[in-house]
Amino acid sequence: MASMSIRGLDDQALIRLKMQAAQEGNSLNSLVLHLLEGTGAVIQPGGLQKFDDLDALAGTWSDEEAQAFERSTAAFAEVDAALWK
Repeated sequence: MASMSIRGLDDQALIRLKMQAAQEGNSLNSLVLHLLEGTGAVIQPGGLQKFDDLDALAGTWSDEEAQAFERSTAAFAEVDAALWK
């Protein structure tokens, strides 16, 4: 399955896309795939698949566990600008 990066997208457009995805209860990737389908693009099976296999875990962490997870995974949110030149 192919993947791509979109460069040159202004911040406001990204914000609008994220807001639309959130309003529809979808990921940003799913929204973009759906929009591309409107152009006649063929999306591979499973490309728009919605998963619910982790729903039973929603809301089961304590505040302390959630904070510990956020601290442990904070490094994953950092972007190395040198990799995107």
